[in-house]
Amino acid sequence: MTRQASFAAERCLAIIEMLAAAPDGLALSTIASDLDIPKSAVHRFLQVLDNRGYVRQDDTYRYRLTMRLVQMGFKFLAGRGAWEVAQPILDRLAELSGELVRMTVADGDTLAWLGAAQGAKSGLIIDPVMGSRVILHATATGKIWLSSLPIDTAVNLVLRRGFGSPKEHGPNVIQSTEALIQELKLTRERGYGLVIEEADPGVAAVAVGITSPNGDQEGFVGTLSVAGPIYRVTRERLEGFVPQLKEAAREIAEMWMIIERGPRSERPRQSLDRFPDRRSAVSVGAD
Repeated sequence: MTRQASFAAERCLAIIEMLAAAPDGLALSTIASDLDIPKSAVHRFLQVLDNRGYVRQDDTYRYRLTMRLVQMGFKFLAGRGAWEVAQPILDRLAELSGELVRMTVADGDTLAWLGAAQGAKSGLIIDPVMGSRVILHATATGKIWLSSLPIDTAVNLVLRRGFGSPKEHGPNVIQSTEALIQELKLTRERGYGLVIEEADPGVAAVAVGITSPNGDQEGFVGTLSVAGPIYRVTRERLEGFVPQLKEAAREIAEMWMIIERGPRSERPRQSLDRFPDRRSAVSVGAD
């Protein structure tokens, strides 16, 4: 690496570190002044970071880090064996609930599926599509994450993709901004997301958020959910899973502070590869 390239890399890293200590974001002029870097150079670095999804500029023109680094952290921990700490937690929840348990991680302006465990042994079994996008306004997972963001930010994220229709999702999917705001306020107050036939017909789910270990990250860094067919998972039964979900979310948050344990290991197969034989299955893209 040339001296010029090394100097540029150091400046870029300094900007990232500075933004990491400023959850409310920073103005370009502040970054330039504090790091003693010309505004034009800071702007170029921020444009590169923005194009790669590491920062975003809000409505007040302040720059903030996205959740991209958080997702990379999860991948790093998984590669060093820390996923072996998280997967048993999902397996335990699946065994306890007898239903599908899934985990997401925040990825920029959306959520990405990260892991799953199947607890249903027979009957109608929810078969997840892990590569599908999370429908933020129609899933328990999406609702609890959106409820942890500023309301304007949450609404804009949904409007950007549109509400869709009951034909596209489920018969009870939210169809208006007013209904979305009301639902997000209720979700924030009770501390969990809940859906009954909103993302998919015949499916209900409940979800809780995973907070960052330091507690200074805007929004949850991920979610945990339990989903199942409505004939088996009533609202009362779903809400009964909330205490166990919150305890599991706390355990996973602590995983973020784990220091390397033992030798490197490959990420083990997720429970998606260990689903039991089933008599009937329904594929769903979200919960």
